Amino acid sequence: MKFKWSKLINVYTLTLLGCFTWMLFFDEKNFFEQRERKKELDLLLKKKAYYESAIEQTRKELNDLQNNPDAIEKFARERYFMKKQGEEIFVVEDPS
Repeated sequence: MKFKWSKLINVYTLTLLGCFTWMLFFDEKNFFEQRERKKELDLLLKKKAYYESAIEQTRKELNDLQNNPDAIEKFARERYFMKKQGEEIFVVEDPS
């Protein structure tokens, strides 16, 4: 009895090709789904970094407002347009 390598190789090749195709397109964790999840993860990590820096800046502002009376006055004037007695305020808005 003669052993035929071509049939054996052909069976394994078809099986591997079938498994690869299944995992690439039809599996729950297919290539395209993983690529979309990677993009979403990158976007979420960028948002996380932005919010962490915003929180740190807000904490610095809060600390400054709690410890510095001049910072309270500056904050009130810039954010709420408060003024001293006999003072006039002109608000200039950026046209863009």
